[in-house]
Amino acid sequence: MSQTDKLVLGGREFDSRFILGSGKYSMKLIEAAVVNAGAEIITLAVRRANTREQESILDHIPEGVTLLPNTSGARTAEEAERIARLARELGCGDFVKIEIMRDSKYLLPDNAQTVRATEVLAKEGFVVLPYMYPDLNSARDLVNAGAAAVMPLAAPIGSNKGLATRDFIQILIDEIDLPVIVDAGIGRPSQACEAMEMGAAAIMANTALATAGDLPMMAEAFRQAIEAGRKAYLSGLGRVLTRGASASDPLTGFLRN
Repeated sequence: MSQTDKLVLGGREFDSRFILGSGKYSMKLIEAAVVNAGAEIITLAVRRANTREQESILDHIPEGVTLLPNTSGARTAEEAERIARLARELGCGDFVKIEIMRDSKYLLPDNAQTVRATEVLAKEGFVVLPYMYPDLNSARDLVNAGAAAVMPLAAPIGSNKGLATRDFIQILIDEIDLPVIVDAGIGRPSQACEAMEMGAAAIMANTALATAGDLPMMAEAFRQAIEAGRKAYLSGLGRVLTRGASASDPLTGFLRN
């Protein structure tokens, strides 16, 4: 990619537009994400970083990778705020992914509580990346609350179902003046490519890599797909015609005579 085409979050620049999620972890997954997928940001659940029962995930994330602690387990804005502050005290930095879910069956984010937590934490100097259901009004509220990006779900967490909310994500991309990072549900490199062609700023994935038969190969495929989708978007994709057709060759005009 061009050296001038950077992902910018909280004033920091990143070359990679792939972010490793936190659902499933292993040393092989982290290595493949960094080496083969080029990840420069890795999400981690604070409860994993704050355990004394086993080795910390922090011990395995390479130096130079930006940590994105999430507030997994929070059911209210106040709980998410406490987790974010704990993560900063643990040395995870000022980046935080807000996850607030009261729904334990489908793990859908609570947009209203997410807006509340975003506003509080942004005022405290956090770079807030809120996980949200792709609703335009909520996204606008998150912009006003000080979010550094919005992270709409593509499909339920861990489902690998792809862009189930495609049309709503496209609305956010078209209407929100912040990076839109597609999060949750991306199961194939082709789906990541499609999201990038739509204009997404980055892709977060975990299960798609973690469940692959050849993890390094899948990580490489995601990197290539994301880069291809980004190049296609920047090149200016051919417009989609809503009705009728357009001849690709002027010589075919005789068919209309």
